[in-house]
Amino acid sequence: QVRLVESGGGLVQAGGSLRLSCAASERTFNYYSMGWFRQAPGKEREFVAGIGTSGGYKDYPDSVKGRFTISRDNAKNTVYLQMNSLKPEDTAVYYCAAGSSYGVSRVPRAYTYWGQGTQVTVSS
Repeated sequence: QVRLVESGGGLVQAGGSLRLSCAASERTFNYYSMGWFRQAPGKEREFVAGIGTSGGYKDYPDSVKGRFTISRDNAKNTVYLQMNSLKPEDTAVYYCAAGSSYGVSRVPRAYTYWGQGTQVTVSS
């Protein structure tokens, strides 16, 4: 129903920045709360950021608060993750996810649609 495609990942040195994009294929994008998750090898999928349908509500875990910023442009069916002051521990595959229009969740099971992921590697 909704296809999500992430882009913008790559290799960056510690302290650098990356901007991830997640483009949705359908015009129903504005009905979904959106989230970013990441998963490193051997670790569970971790919540990174969430944003409500209008962009007025945002949620971040302490691990990225103050460094990462989530935003969305519903006219472009796109959600973004601006990542600043990157650390080696931020290295992971980053996934975009679409949930419901009723709230933002920190748990993966709350989201219906997932992208393929984009690799972010931060060197020391």
